[in-house]
Amino acid sequence: MSTFLNVLLIILVILVIALVVLYFVGRKMQKKQAAQQEQMEAAKQTVSMLIIDKKRLPIKQSGLPQMVIDQTPKLMRRSKLPIVKAKVGPRIMTLVSDAAIFDTIPVKKEVKAVVSGIYIMEVRGVRGPLETVPKKKGFWARTKDKLKRNK
Repeated sequence: MSTFLNVLLIILVILVIALVVLYFVGRKMQKKQAAQQEQMEAAKQTVSMLIIDKKRLPIKQSGLPQMVIDQTPKLMRRSKLPIVKAKVGPRIMTLVSDAAIFDTIPVKKEVKAVVSGIYIMEVRGVRGPLETVPKKKGFWARTKDKLKRNK
């Protein structure tokens, strides 16, 4: 009985230590993210652009400059990024979009975008509001709709 309690106590101590470490690491990451957000806010500018194409691509296939690819963390290199090809003035540029606004970016239309470096932070329509994409239904919502239609 006492060995069971000892094992349980050791596991509990390890869990408490892990939670404390995660708390401090999380706070440090949060401060770092806030500093990066401040820098992006300071460098943002509004640009008019014609969206040519948008896709979710791995960073190696995105067409971004090699310097940007080299600076990304190794774990991020396998993930897919929301990439937007746009004509900004006379130049065609490859930009990275915010994941939250990627679905609202219209293809083959002119927009006013808030850009910080190669990162699109916000998009507004030049001629009227942007079309909102209907939110996809989850598995349970689709199942409920099918059941209602069958009754």
